[in-house]
Amino acid sequence: MIIRASFLKPLLYALLLLCGAPAAAQSGAAEVQTTWRLLDYIAVDYAGAVSNGRVISQLEYDEMLEFSSSVEERMGKLPAGPARASLVDGSKALRSAIAAKAPPPAIDKQARALAADLLKAYPVPLAPAKAPDLSRAPALYAENCASCHGAKGDAKAPLAAGMDPPPIAFTDRARAQERSIFALYQVIEQGLEGTSMQSFAHLPAEVKWALAFEAGRFAYPQGLAAEGKRIWESDASIRARIPDLTALVSITPAALSRDIGADKAAAVTAYLRANPEAVAKASGGSLTVAREKLAQSLAAYEAGDRASAQQLALAAYLDGFEPVEPVLASRDAGLMNRIERAMAQLRAAIAGGRPIGDVRARAAELDTLFGDAEAELSPEAADPTSTFVGAFTILLREGLEALLIVIGMLAFLRKADRGDMVRPVHYGWIAALAAGVATWWAATHIVSVSGADRELTEGFGSLFAALILLFVGIWMHGKSHADEWQRYIKEKVGHALTRRSGWFLFGLAFIAVYREVFETILFFTALSAQGGSGALLGGAAAAVLCLAVIAFAMLRYSRRLPIGKFFAYSSALIAVLAVVLAGKGVAALQEAGMIGVTPLPAAPSVPILGISPTLEAVAAQVVTLLILLAGFAYNRRQFSRPAAVA
Repeated sequence: MIIRASFLKPLLYALLLLCGAPAAAQSGAAEVQTTWRLLDYIAVDYAGAVSNGRVISQLEYDEMLEFSSSVEERMGKLPAGPARASLVDGSKALRSAIAAKAPPPAIDKQARALAADLLKAYPVPLAPAKAPDLSRAPALYAENCASCHGAKGDAKAPLAAGMDPPPIAFTDRARAQERSIFALYQVIEQGLEGTSMQSFAHLPAEVKWALAFEAGRFAYPQGLAAEGKRIWESDASIRARIPDLTALVSITPAALSRDIGADKAAAVTAYLRANPEAVAKASGGSLTVAREKLAQSLAAYEAGDRASAQQLALAAYLDGFEPVEPVLASRDAGLMNRIERAMAQLRAAIAGGRPIGDVRARAAELDTLFGDAEAELSPEAADPTSTFVGAFTILLREGLEALLIVIGMLAFLRKADRGDMVRPVHYGWIAALAAGVATWWAATHIVSVSGADRELTEGFGSLFAALILLFVGIWMHGKSHADEWQRYIKEKVGHALTRRSGWFLFGLAFIAVYREVFETILFFTALSAQGGSGALLGGAAAAVLCLAVIAFAMLRYSRRLPIGKFFAYSSALIAVLAVVLAGKGVAALQEAGMIGVTPLPAAPSVPILGISPTLEAVAAQVVTLLILLAGFAYNRRQFSRPAAVA
């Protein structure tokens, strides 16, 4: 990786940014990021070009003119939207002000205001979703960058000697002062035309962010980090100055120096660039992203862009609230449910084109709820008891659903005297546990599991399991008559369980368990970030013990039940699970934005039963229940038919 030595002309050309999105959307996102970066560059560097109405550096002034013209041109090429015209007018005014050699403070204010308006109209990610894992950063740097920039970031490498322009020396403090982590990420993402610096857009976003942090550390040696940690932990005003990852990656050391002094800024920069997780930990229960997306959604709705408003309202949930949902659920489940309901109602109001006053009122209600949530999520509110209770209830709740299905399958096979078919069931749940561990590892080291990914996995997994249980429940109810079961055993069960049913049993056990493991791992990851690993493990161990006792009792009791009662009770239990999973599946897909939301204000929210206060979720459960009742009624008619004939 080579970054051009001159930082005066960062030509940030747009490349594909969001893998998997349509090409036009990707190009638009990259264009917005590039335009924002140019505006940020103008705001920072214009003071080095003009002073007291006079040009003090012709080279830099020419670049300010060039960059402002590029901003105006790029604004005109943005996707059509209600705010594009005003953004173009703002860019023209900025270019005219630069041409007139306006005072630097005025240009700084004008450029930053225009950049803020740009992000309101065309929101794009300017920071990583979570603090990058820097444990692999040195190895990544050695693999991708050291051959040109040097193993120590000083550009003393064999390949560097013949390059024109030469690669940048990351150890050069004067240049590093003006470069934010986001600027480094942009160059890694897009490359620089006219240099040997190629684009690394093919790398995962987590790797590019890790490389940007690693490159940004060389000018701020580890020796400063200890002092930076002391300053960071003791000075609340500095933590307020850098409240989240967006602020961390966008701020330049020079800008921080103007606020807190050069020595403090260098120390804090050294600490935070080596430990970005410190910002995430300090913000703890911060819902900054949710608030920002909510404000952007409201602004888009006021501007008449309902589609963008819907997308931003959904992002406020998936990107802003969902990451803290597990911790909030462990501390105040009622508050979590109120926020989820309020966010669903806001999305429904936007989709339904409600009056702006109604949407504003719902957004204001959410803002108040966010404040309550931040108080619950603050580090001061954390304690080992809440962590223990959270871990216990999450694992017990998620594990119980999977346990009921798996134990039901095992009990059925034993009642049918088919112990040879028990093995596929065990293979299924063991494979699900292994897949869950692999998912956790991949989410930690390779890819980021977004809120949408989580909801889609839960939604489709729940609906698939509900569909299978729907038919299994009706079938088991049909065999609850002892004579019918004995006839079925003699005629079919031996034949039916020697074909492909082993794979079916494996698949059902795998889906039932993996869905719960996936959910549990994500919840536990969020809880572990709050500290208290001992309480977390204790809660998990207590839940596992309870699940083991329940499993033992179910297996033991099922052996003593007469065959008719066993199938009657099992079919009732499976019917309940099918209804619960149908509601949960639809609710999860609603939260992922795949299904619309029609609120039912009077309906209760009972997560353990899968009941959500929306028309779609309730309708799914009602339809599932009606199908089950119809199947049970048909079975009863079949039972009574021989008696009627006799």
